[in-house]
Amino acid sequence: MLDELKSKARRDEKLRVELLETRKNAQPLSAFCRKCRELGYEIYDMDLITAGEEFYATMRRSTNGGGENSPMLEGEDDFYELFFAGLE
Repeated sequence: MLDELKSKARRDEKLRVELLETRKNAQPLSAFCRKCRELGYEIYDMDLITAGEEFYATMRRSTNGGGENSPMLEGEDDFYELFFAGLE
């Protein structure tokens, strides 16, 4: 869903600006998710947070025999920040 939304925002400057504006809100993650729902994407705060954590946990289990010694790279489990990194 986020990839689809990011693709739309790259083609639509108005949408891109609206999404970037959510970052100025006192609660930017909530504002972003609310905007996503307005656009028809059922994305909620905790869904977005846990999606990154679950993705990273799956990746760790699939490498190094699932050991706990694989270091986490900063931000690689943060789909919210990765979304905006690809949008700016």
